[in-house]
Amino acid sequence: MPSEPLILGFDTSAAHCAAALLRGDQIIAERLELMTRGQAERLMVLLEEILAEGNAAWSDLTAIGIGVGPGNFTGIRIGVSAARGLALGLEIPAVGVTGFEARQTDGELPAIPAPRDHVYAALPGQAPRLMPASEATDAARGAGLSFAPEASPTGLAASIARITALRFEQVTQAPAPLYMRAADAAPSRDVPPALIDG
Repeated sequence: MPSEPLILGFDTSAAHCAAALLRGDQIIAERLELMTRGQAERLMVLLEEILAEGNAAWSDLTAIGIGVGPGNFTGIRIGVSAARGLALGLEIPAVGVTGFEARQTDGELPAIPAPRDHVYAALPGQAPRLMPASEATDAARGAGLSFAPEASPTGLAASIARITALRFEQVTQAPAPLYMRAADAAPSRDVPPALIDG
């Protein structure tokens, strides 16, 4: 009888590092660490700790699930790059899971906080988009849904791992970031150096 799939799910799309290890249908290790910086340094160490907690090794993994956003640009890039690199090195699938999918709860409007009193929200019957929090609140109320956007909800990585368990056998593309707004950083105004032939 084949062993149960072992799925590592993680997310760095907001001010956190979150990771969970799923064996079959049971979460065997999970952690959510809040942090405003240092995700790149902390992530791989955290993943090692989660594997150790679950008495597992990298080579035991069946698939990797990663939160692809929307959220913090740098955080999303850190997580997606790590997932793609690990999947390539371990020769296992990596599955991208959006923040809306990972936060899907009956009776609640899936939403993620964004800067300047805005949220990323998936209104019923519409494509997810960036909107003022007040608009999302009104839409949720009108649809009879609760509305409590949370950047770092408990169980986020576990949800990513569970969704990955349902999808990893069908995945055909590497995960890609889900960006829903332009970057805050402006392009450099410096004149590029002249290239000299010869």
